[in-house]
Amino acid sequence: MSATTYDVRIWKTDIYRGKRKTTYYVRWSVAGQPKKEPFSSAALAESYRSDLVAAARKGEAFHIASGLPVSMRRAEHDMPWYTFACSYADDAWPRVAATTRRTHAEALTAITLALLTTTRGKPDGPLLRRALCRWGFNTTRRGAPDTPNDVRAALRWVTDHTRPVSALAEPPILRAVLSSFTNRLDGKPAAPSVINRKKIVLGGALGYAVEHEILTTNPLPALKWRSPRPAHTVDKRAVVNPVQARTLLRAVAAQPGSGPRLLGYFATLYYAGLRPEEAAALTTTNLALPITGWGELHLTDARPHAGNEWTDHHGDRDQRHLKHRAVRESRTVPCPPELNRILRDHLDQFGTGDNGHLFVGARNPRELPKITAARIWTAARAEAFTPEAAAGPLARRPYDLRHAAVSTWLNAGIGPAQVAAWAGHSVDVLLRTYAHCLDGAATVHQQRLNTALGHPETTSPSAPPG
Repeated sequence: MSATTYDVRIWKTDIYRGKRKTTYYVRWSVAGQPKKEPFSSAALAESYRSDLVAAARKGEAFHIASGLPVSMRRAEHDMPWYTFACSYADDAWPRVAATTRRTHAEALTAITLALLTTTRGKPDGPLLRRALCRWGFNTTRRGAPDTPNDVRAALRWVTDHTRPVSALAEPPILRAVLSSFTNRLDGKPAAPSVINRKKIVLGGALGYAVEHEILTTNPLPALKWRSPRPAHTVDKRAVVNPVQARTLLRAVAAQPGSGPRLLGYFATLYYAGLRPEEAAALTTTNLALPITGWGELHLTDARPHAGNEWTDHHGDRDQRHLKHRAVRESRTVPCPPELNRILRDHLDQFGTGDNGHLFVGARNPRELPKITAARIWTAARAEAFTPEAAAGPLARRPYDLRHAAVSTWLNAGIGPAQVAAWAGHSVDVLLRTYAHCLDGAATVHQQRLNTALGHPETTSPSAPPG
């Protein structure tokens, strides 16, 4: 922000009477620097001078470079929210991951819909959301020649019908925007993590507005509005034990089509604790696999799924460094004999894709389609579990295999520092999130408690005394 000062002097209006017209000059100085502004009438000049006097009397700071009070300077820079939000998205685009670009677009869409000034002539809801998210806040697609006509019309409408950015300095308006985050389109409560992501994007946009002198301060921290607290611990009902994990992996291998091809992918999540995007990035250069026994996986990058609208190379998966790691920083994890055998069998049977990746689609040799992995996983759960178990949270997502891996390491007695290094976490996050999640561990704890209570032969606290 430009330098400001309170050293302001406002003088009488100068009148210059020329041959053709009379000009009225409002004159003042800021930090000793003379300023003047011409007007064609005395009334306009007096109105402008009155604004300067009022700002000075209120103790408002003046910008030294422009000579204007902060409020007048801010008004000069103000703009409609949609125009500003596009600028914010464009500024962040080159520096952030493809998944973050998509997150920004989703959050900015929600904010924009909460800042509309009218419903008259408003495009259909799904069309407007699609136009904003997939085109309006997508730097590379906005204004593209192949933009559908209905999308163009929707964006033209929204350009003229959003509040100015300065309106967000008003607590009722800012609170209404935040409250709009709390419900999904179907009226059900939104997940706390979704609410917090949108709030973070809003906070970043407001900071950007301060930087560009549209707002004096970021109003979000001062607002008395608390977002729901997200869960920081893993739901242990979702974490499989070793028997359940092996049952699931056998079910994966039994699925027709891509099942056998994806056995190794899911196995790395469970046996090595990889994130799905890390498994999708594996190439033969990441593998140290002896003929038998323990090997190692040397992780160097990740390929999270974002969608081809958001990546720079127009593939569905982005190319990123490891999470919580600097660029080119690696992480090594152990590869148990069982996983070693699965990966060697995978290479013998399927080889690698066009880019050397282990796990690719049967019809897409460049990358692993997310929808393929999701379809195989859903089918494997349905085959491996009873209908009641399949309807519950147990291993509902492939990521739950990673939770099981980390929990297994901890319950095996491996030190938290070592487990954190393998998992790519800090020790604090590890202990807060993953400890005591292994399904079946409760039985061991119950037996220990029974022994402490003097019932060593009892297998359940609910059993009758011996």
